[in-house]
Amino acid sequence: MNDRFLMIHTSVLPDVFERVIEVKELMKTGKVKEITEAVKIVGISRSTYYKYKDFVFTVAGNMNNHKVIIALTLDHEPGILSKILDNIAYYKGNILTINQEIPINNTANVNITFDISNLKIEFNKLLDEIKNMDYVIKLELVAMD
Repeated sequence: MNDRFLMIHTSVLPDVFERVIEVKELMKTGKVKEITEAVKIVGISRSTYYKYKDFVFTVAGNMNNHKVIIALTLDHEPGILSKILDNIAYYKGNILTINQEIPINNTANVNITFDISNLKIEFNKLLDEIKNMDYVIKLELVAMD
């Protein structure tokens, strides 16, 4: 099954998803220091939080400017990052930042932030294309704004 991302109004979802977002916000803003404290405040279990934390994101109100962050684990092969960036640019994604770690054990971790507001392909399809490229070990959507 391919990963798909949907935008769904919260009124049709169980409130647990909004509570997961609340926990993430508490942690991000520094209002709490530990997950245990945050889940207690919003009224969900730690296991519920960990079950959904990597799958629930908010979308900002400004629908004309979408920024996404993807995290990649790549084989340390010359040119692979360039091919990924070319692929994003080909579909009119605008690269904003690239953070790359030094390759260790022949793999490199890379975070790419890019604007998808003018993307000429469905976002899910772009992610699938990148995932299926040679030397891409892992791809995760970190955030979407």
